[in-house]
Amino acid sequence: MMKATLLLCLLVAMLHLNVHSLTQSDHHNDEPRATDPQEKHPYEGDPLGSCQQIVPSNTDFAFRFYRQATTQEPGKNIFFSPVSISTAFALLALGSRATSQAQVLEALAFNLTNTREEEIHDGFHHLLLLLNHPGSQVQLSMGNALFMDKQLKPLKTFLKDIKKLYKGKIVSTNFQNSTEAKKEINNHVKNKTHGNINQILKDLDPNTLMVIVNYIYFKAYWENPFSIKGTRKDYFHVNAKTSVEVKMMTRDGFYKTYSDQKLSCKVVQIPYKGDVAALFILPNEGKMKELEDALTKDTLSKWEKSLERRRIEVHIPKLSISGTYDLKKMFMNLGVTDVFSDRADLSGITGRLDVKVSKAAHKALLKIHENGTEAAAVTGTDFLPHSVPPVVKFNRPFLLLIVDQYTQSILFMGKIVNPTEK
Repeated sequence: MMKATLLLCLLVAMLHLNVHSLTQSDHHNDEPRATDPQEKHPYEGDPLGSCQQIVPSNTDFAFRFYRQATTQEPGKNIFFSPVSISTAFALLALGSRATSQAQVLEALAFNLTNTREEEIHDGFHHLLLLLNHPGSQVQLSMGNALFMDKQLKPLKTFLKDIKKLYKGKIVSTNFQNSTEAKKEINNHVKNKTHGNINQILKDLDPNTLMVIVNYIYFKAYWENPFSIKGTRKDYFHVNAKTSVEVKMMTRDGFYKTYSDQKLSCKVVQIPYKGDVAALFILPNEGKMKELEDALTKDTLSKWEKSLERRRIEVHIPKLSISGTYDLKKMFMNLGVTDVFSDRADLSGITGRLDVKVSKAAHKALLKIHENGTEAAAVTGTDFLPHSVPPVVKFNRPFLLLIVDQYTQSILFMGKIVNPTEK
């Protein structure tokens, strides 16, 4: 019997921190800083309003990161969770000061002349509250953990803020025993991702003193499942020279779609049960680059506004793809250099000036299939008149966005170039 999960995505964004050589002595005290969110009353009223402060920047960042990923691996599948990476780095910014902090927040697409730092952390706080809202329809959980060497003492204000704002927990770890530390971190991630990511860490630098882990776990079911009987072998055209055989799921039904004449692409929204929907974007032959160049939050909101419900026959390949990224390299390309160097100022975490980020990694995984058993799928068919609907066939490279409808946050983003690529 096929597993009933329709889609499962997980991700881990990790930041390793270690001590860099500095002759400077520790001169920071555990004093609350001027911008300490604890000093003001926490945001009262509408958490969605608070969220809206950061969602547009998060969307900009998603497309920024996507461009970095395509530049580094042209012609390859791409899959990542922008909201998870943003959260991990915003958490890092909470413990950063001066230029180190400004570089991180600017890379995350925040305009620091328009937005105060505490508004940013407050926005993430509310976003996490809204995304982690438990619903029976969809499983979505996201969180942060900071593994810190026993010899490092976190500042009290930082401990309080990380718990309150980022649902973060701090785990005291003995990094001197790097085998045990590695096992502890891998087990934490395995547990939080329900056994799907067994080994995020293959090796651990013996000088590591701190590792930041962000995970996101998402499991949902299509609102209208595909019937397993409708899945057939078909060809997916990777490029002009290469075609691969895939299992193509098919469904004739009513979907919100839009044909963007200007960008030569078709957009189909396929909803999950709960408040999450997948946006499949199919460019016309040879138009992928044009589409990628036009990815902005304005394009996305234009699509959302232009979608209209109509009957189509949609064909989507079953797939399982993953993405693994060296975030250090990508963020350095986005202008974040200080936190990775001896100029790092992460004194907001421990009060010490001699700590830097040594490693930052991200892993995400996606599975898409019909969702359920043959018997269950039959009940999900719409009653349709006997006419032939237009066919939209995702049988060449396409983009995929998984969006939380309530906050308009991009949970996951990908480009499927070859659904069979391992």
